[in-house]
Amino acid sequence: MSWTETRRFDQVAVGEDLPPLDIPISVRQIVSCAIATRDYQNVHHDLEATRALGSPNIFMNILTTGGLVERYIGEWAGPEALFRKVAIRLGAPNYPGDTMTMSAKVTAKGEAERTVELDVTGRNAIGNHLMATVVVALPC
Repeated sequence: MSWTETRRFDQVAVGEDLPPLDIPISVRQIVSCAIATRDYQNVHHDLEATRALGSPNIFMNILTTGGLVERYIGEWAGPEALFRKVAIRLGAPNYPGDTMTMSAKVTAKGEAERTVELDVTGRNAIGNHLMATVVVALPC
């Protein structure tokens, strides 16, 4: 499937694994996404201030993480999917120079509202950056 194709509810099976997606993490991405989401905390753009606070480098904000989760699931589900729930727990920071690998598994289906629940993980070199539960409604 591609972004322009629509995934249908009956095409999805509980236990199905989504194809993984590797996302390289860069300084430009971290800083530009923090600015775009109006998150001006120094830990997302000021290396000296971030090191003074005990972190080895600047790191990604949660709004960028949320956008990447929605991109990943949205590309899998297609343009007619409706997000019903996105619940994210953060873990290890995403630092520049690393790669976050997104993966997901279908954990449940709701027949009445044609919803699909997925467990999503984003892993980098030091551990899980995110663990999320996402629910999307798919067309018939």
